[in-house]
Amino acid sequence: MTITRRTLTAAAVITAATLALGACGSSKPKNADATPAPAPEATTEAPTPTPTASATASSVATVPGYRPGEIPPIPLFSLPAIDVFASNADKAVIDSASSQLASVEGVTVSPAKCDGSSLISGSTVFGGDGSAVSSSAGSTVVNGGDGSGVITEGSTTITYAGDGSGTYTNMTTMLTITVDADGSGTYTTPSTTFTLDGKGQGTYTDTASGETITNNGDGSGTHTTRTVTVINNGDGTGSYTGPSLTIINNGDGTAQVNGQTIKDAPKVDKAAKLGKFPPVESLKPVESCGTLITLEDGVLFDFGKSDIRADAAQTLGKLATVLTNAKVPAAHVYGHTDSVSDEAFNQQLSEARANAVSGELKKDGVTATMDATGYGESKPVAPNENADGSDNPAGRALNRRVEIFIPAF
Repeated sequence: MTITRRTLTAAAVITAATLALGACGSSKPKNADATPAPAPEATTEAPTPTPTASATASSVATVPGYRPGEIPPIPLFSLPAIDVFASNADKAVIDSASSQLASVEGVTVSPAKCDGSSLISGSTVFGGDGSAVSSSAGSTVVNGGDGSGVITEGSTTITYAGDGSGTYTNMTTMLTITVDADGSGTYTTPSTTFTLDGKGQGTYTDTASGETITNNGDGSGTHTTRTVTVINNGDGTGSYTGPSLTIINNGDGTAQVNGQTIKDAPKVDKAAKLGKFPPVESLKPVESCGTLITLEDGVLFDFGKSDIRADAAQTLGKLATVLTNAKVPAAHVYGHTDSVSDEAFNQQLSEARANAVSGELKKDGVTATMDATGYGESKPVAPNENADGSDNPAGRALNRRVEIFIPAF
């Protein structure tokens, strides 16, 4: 299975249904949905060019989904589901969508998991509260009297000890997960390596996409792709460098955007420490209930808006082609926000965004039966704040999303 990640404008997820569960937090930080998220972290000071002019915030370029001068947070790591097997129809939709949208950052395509009639994300989120957060559910199978055992399911072998350590190996996908009793561990595939030290530090490397993430565990770190570099110095300052946009955030309310000085730029919050691997458990893989396509808010919308951007319309056009060619009979569009602002505002924004996506897909020729629902801030997939009560922009970025659920057919 191909690894997909939410990149610069969202926090990412590890989906490992063999891992233990946690609880999602929710909070009420300042401002509105899509409030500034911290820049990916680094210990290197960003260069500061000499500003050439002063500009109003409304006249400068922004990272999609973010405010002027705001730098995206360092992403949490995202790995594919390992406990859900897609049906043949699901595989066709997943393969087609993954191929069509491979070049679009911030889009995740995976088999969906349901609890009865309700969709659950099946994902485990690392970072923000020192633990893993998961919406999966399942039972543990223990074969040894001391809490240890071995499970073999097709090409998958899971070994686990009573102290929470263990391994997960899939010979088909060449995936290996090794977890130690202290919560440290490693996830490896032929192209991807992800590590946690159990104390808040971690690294992510994807040789296929050219992406690297370094979280130093002290609020600083870096995130790089083939076209973008984000630096978080951990002291309120940071930088974003892309093909046509450079932001130097000074941490004092000012920033240089392509050489122009602006005021009221949100400072770069410290990146949250990464969590630990949960104790290894075994879950018997289940058949998916359909396909889940998740689009982070920055893929579709500007900060706090529900109008689909022109470039986002192109992305939805590709998705419409996928749904049409696959002869998808029905789809559900769900809007979600973080917990910033009040519940009424978030509910309204989530509904408006879900309706906007549904309307755009119908305009692009999708004939599937389609409905749109807004859930506001009620279904977070990551903590909105850290364990100490401080803001967790990376977690909030993950919660700001639109999901398209295609039931199995």
